[in-house]
Amino acid sequence: MHQVMALALPEVVAFDLSMAAQIFGHEQERDTYRFTVCAPRPGSVPSTTGFAIEATADLAALEHADTVIVPGYAPRTAPPEPVLAALRAAAARGTRIASVCVGAFALAAAGLLDGRAATTHWQHAEEFRARFPTVRLNPDVLYLDTGSILTSAGITAGIDLCLHLYQRDHGAAAAAAVARRMVVATHRPGGQAQFSRRPLADIDDRLVRTCDWAIAEMHRPLTVAHLARHTGTAVRTFTRLFHAEINMTPMQWLTSQRVLEARRLLEATDLTVDDIAHRCGLGSAVTLRTHLARELGTTPSAYRRTWRSPRHADHG
Repeated sequence: MHQVMALALPEVVAFDLSMAAQIFGHEQERDTYRFTVCAPRPGSVPSTTGFAIEATADLAALEHADTVIVPGYAPRTAPPEPVLAALRAAAARGTRIASVCVGAFALAAAGLLDGRAATTHWQHAEEFRARFPTVRLNPDVLYLDTGSILTSAGITAGIDLCLHLYQRDHGAAAAAAVARRMVVATHRPGGQAQFSRRPLADIDDRLVRTCDWAIAEMHRPLTVAHLARHTGTAVRTFTRLFHAEINMTPMQWLTSQRVLEARRLLEATDLTVDDIAHRCGLGSAVTLRTHLARELGTTPSAYRRTWRSPRHADHG
């Protein structure tokens, strides 16, 4: 049983905490995760939205955690030393620690982000940089995974981070099943931008439709010209707008979607590696092997053995 502890600091951002609870504390996950809310002291913890959260455990519970999630809180001052010491001790044990939104301020105050790449809500980036100059802050992404320490931006980026954690634990197909249950998008990589730098809602809508179309048509040998034509813009304009919105090139994004779909098919079907590579538009098993080796350090057959799960298999 994987122990997930949400550390609720006064005043906790209830939405940040509830996202983790919805994924790891859902009734369908009771055989997989045990989700607990802890706090510096058990009992009622005030939230930023006018109601209290009930914490059933204190900081000692972190000693048994496999994953610690720190939601945002206010004000963004350093938590008391017992909290910081508990976070440092958890990190020293190798516990996976993730922050949502301005929860990164607590991780930074504990020294867990020193020298690391991290992110937080873009509105608080300058304050974060001024207070924690040794952290390599990137406020332009949804979340960052540096191994045992992960950080995310605000609001729905926390959902992306938690789904990423779930995917690390159970594979792409299982995470996609959770996303379907929650009715949220499954194709937002961590490198995607936190917000659009352009107030052109019509262009944004067309980019969304083009991304959905590209995923549905990924078996085809798509090029940037195909994507631009679908959006109704020139190639140079499309490439510039896409990078501003998604924070990666169109082909980088499309390749990431192809690899994600290949992982899902490896987990959920009996298709051969060649068939999966062709269905995802990767062309050949050699190309698929290259991408899996680069991104995950594994082979298609080893990935399938590790992540094939009858519980989450989708043969449709």
